[in-house]
Amino acid sequence: MRIFNSIHSLRGAIKILKSRKKRIGFVPTMGALHRGHGSLFLRSRRENDITVVSIFVNPKQFGLREDFDAYPRPEKSDILLAKKEMVDIIFYPSENEMYRTGFLTSVQVDTISQILCGKSRPGHFRGVTTVVNKLLNIVAPDVLYLGQKDTQQAVLIKRMIADLNIPVTVRICPIVRERDGLALSSRNCYLSARQRLEAPILYRALQNAKQKALEGEHRSLHLGRFIRSTIARQSSGKIDYIACVDADTLAPLRRLRGKIMIALAVKFGKTRLIDNIVFSL
Repeated sequence: MRIFNSIHSLRGAIKILKSRKKRIGFVPTMGALHRGHGSLFLRSRRENDITVVSIFVNPKQFGLREDFDAYPRPEKSDILLAKKEMVDIIFYPSENEMYRTGFLTSVQVDTISQILCGKSRPGHFRGVTTVVNKLLNIVAPDVLYLGQKDTQQAVLIKRMIADLNIPVTVRICPIVRERDGLALSSRNCYLSARQRLEAPILYRALQNAKQKALEGEHRSLHLGRFIRSTIARQSSGKIDYIACVDADTLAPLRRLRGKIMIALAVKFGKTRLIDNIVFSL
């Protein structure tokens, strides 16, 4: 496994790989790697000759009162996990390497960046699409791997790629969960013992709402109320949003039909967790 800290040196290595007709898979991360990331690495290794992973805690996607300074950065364990998963290249740039002095440019996908998580975190997705655009320009991969847990982010990135004619294929990979259903997340380490016991209610509520929909309850308002009451009764979580949307476009649905995503965000203390479930009617 090779580790690169500079854009120039990584581009040189990528150029050589492409001259040898190597197919490159790419997984962008903010580190604090876990089995969810590992599932993306495995998929990339199976489908490509070379797997590149970026580790960069992107300051431009954190708000003023968010956890940028406290965000976990376990460099040694991240490198060990990447080695275990047989990643070929890690790109580990500094903030100055990615955003040189005087940096003024941003990339924004309008409209769908301002709903769901975007409504609660203004500017967040502008930071995401800006850094992913930069990373795609640097790595020039054939295939980009993203996780379903961050579905809104994945939809935005797919739209950016289509709108800007970026030559990369996007693969959305399933959510990886703990045995009790909690979606793996780098932020789970912030949960207290009690909050960790309560947090799996998010997935149980989503599963039960899906079952109700499959049994004939297609009114999104009623399903939202059901999820809200379930979480309120069985946890201390404070709900940010619950939404039933088209899984591909994020358009809100009054009545469920087609490919559906039920998504939510809930805060346990200062820790904001997101989850979703996707199914078809």
